[in-house]
Amino acid sequence: MKKVYLHWGIIEAATTRLAHDIKESKIKFSSIYGLPRGGLIPAVLLSHKLNIPYQKDDIEGDGNMLLVDDICDTGETLHPYAGYPQIYTVTIHYKKSAMIQPSFWWKEVTDDEWIVYPWERSNSKTIQGYKDATKGE
Repeated sequence: MKKVYLHWGIIEAATTRLAHDIKESKIKFSSIYGLPRGGLIPAVLLSHKLNIPYQKDDIEGDGNMLLVDDICDTGETLHPYAGYPQIYTVTIHYKKSAMIQPSFWWKEVTDDEWIVYPWERSNSKTIQGYKDATKGE
């Protein structure tokens, strides 16, 4: 699997573009929430760019909410929220092989790419590394 290392300038450009696309959707949002850990930083950046309050709990709120993660890789972290019509999902990256398609995403990536975000350690494990580490638990 090929690791792709991102810098903060890419994240700034990605969240600026996402904010633009979200505004263009004309959907009114009352809150934004970032899934721990990967979604926290992009959610705060989008909160500022969109002037939408950051919410401390994932589905405790009224109105439409943006639920943010860094990547929709398998889709497992976003899938539990698919049944809520007021929740719109946002990711920086999206893999078509995922079980769910986010409402908004910045860039599609291939299945052989492992994205390393600037808030992660440069020696972060690929998904296979994480799976291997949990075997035997």
